[in-house]
Amino acid sequence: QVQLVESGGGLVQAGGSLRLSCAASGRTFSSYSMGWFRQAPGKEREFVAAVTWSGSVTATYYGNIVKGRFTSSRDNAKNTMYLQMNSLKPEDTAVYYCAASPYRRTGLGAPGNYEHWGQGTQVTVSS
Repeated sequence: QVQLVESGGGLVQAGGSLRLSCAASGRTFSSYSMGWFRQAPGKEREFVAAVTWSGSVTATYYGNIVKGRFTSSRDNAKNTMYLQMNSLKPEDTAVYYCAASPYRRTGLGAPGNYEHWGQGTQVTVSS
């Protein structure tokens, strides 16, 4: 079982930055790739980024929507994944979720390929 808890959301002005954290726990959490999704009111859930690893090799994938402004990373010692969000825009306003997937390289952009989800954290960007 994998448990995921997001934190770090809040209100920020356009052009500002936020760093989201996803703390993972569970006896088999290391077997999963980790991803970020977001969902705005009236919109479908969309892929933001994902991190997968095998030993010392880490691969990071990004959705086209972030336009190079976001960076996803992991801290193995803390069992935590981060999403650094820079140059935030009002259209980035959404609930951001982290999730765990058994896929290791492909298929990480599809919400249906994730088995565990956090509760989400609200990000609001004001103009």
